[in-house]
Amino acid sequence: MSEDEVNPYELLNVELEANEQTIRTAYRQRSLKVHPDRNPNNADAARKFHELNQAYELLLDPLRRLALDAKLRIKEARKTRFKSFDNKRKVLVEELEEREKAFKKARVEKQEEEVKRWHDTEQIKDEGRRLREEKEKALKAREMDKQNAIRQHTANVDLDEPPAIQPNDTTLRVKYSLSDRPELTTKESLSSLLSPFGPTDTETIVLSLKVSKKASNKGHTMGTALVPFKRIGDAFAVVCASGRPERGLDRVDIAWVGGKEPEIIKWLKSTGRLSSQPLAEPSEATLHTKTMPATFSSFPETLPDTSFPSVTRTPADIDYESLTLMRLRQAERERLEKEIREQEENE
Repeated sequence: MSEDEVNPYELLNVELEANEQTIRTAYRQRSLKVHPDRNPNNADAARKFHELNQAYELLLDPLRRLALDAKLRIKEARKTRFKSFDNKRKVLVEELEEREKAFKKARVEKQEEEVKRWHDTEQIKDEGRRLREEKEKALKAREMDKQNAIRQHTANVDLDEPPAIQPNDTTLRVKYSLSDRPELTTKESLSSLLSPFGPTDTETIVLSLKVSKKASNKGHTMGTALVPFKRIGDAFAVVCASGRPERGLDRVDIAWVGGKEPEIIKWLKSTGRLSSQPLAEPSEATLHTKTMPATFSSFPETLPDTSFPSVTRTPADIDYESLTLMRLRQAERERLEKEIREQEENE
């Protein structure tokens, strides 16, 4: 028990050997004197009353009272022993106690400083976290505003710029039974069949003739071909005329390669510039014009020429861009040809 600690026995004015009843009686008497209600003008009344309650509870707790009694006896024994020391030794003991007090005080102050520093650090962290969250929210809000502005701009921009035409956008897949169209056994015959719609790249047509294993066509030889047109408008006209006897395509199934419409076709339809319905009979006078004949389909006449470089050009005339385009077309054609073979094997 340190010098600064209050002695509960002294607060209640009882002896060390006092029993419980004596402690209760002393508490009632002392509490009446120091109660804040009886001392409204005394600023220390509340503190004294609190200390009195603490002392009362401690002395009524057997275990805590035993610990307190042991401390008091040790303190009393130290005082008795100190009285027996000579002056020189007393001075040494007092100096030692003073150093111990100073050390304890410095340690407490250091701990308090560390706790204060920790609280300050946590407060700084919380403030930094709050500022970071606010900054992130502001950045997100600006990003959202930017994206909304881009979407709004995109929605309002002029849609006249068409998407780029890809190398295989002009290639069609043609499928038929040789028993229905026995004349279609060569690339030239296919090119001749489709020539009323527009020029094809005859040399690069891929043709496969195989006996079908499918139950509905078992034993029949099926023809499958990849036919590249030089203009996408001509290819669109052929797709519109697929299976139509008046177009000479009776029992001939024609579709876009890969089963999907080119992006340029989707764009033309979405902008209302192209109808999926074919129009009147073809006119021979317009077969070889620069724009797509309106008599074949509703394909717009104002679309720029979509012809691709011919594969028959000499190496000296082929630039890097054209050569790359040819290689891409060749690689894609090989892939599609392999896919056709695999499909025919499965059928």
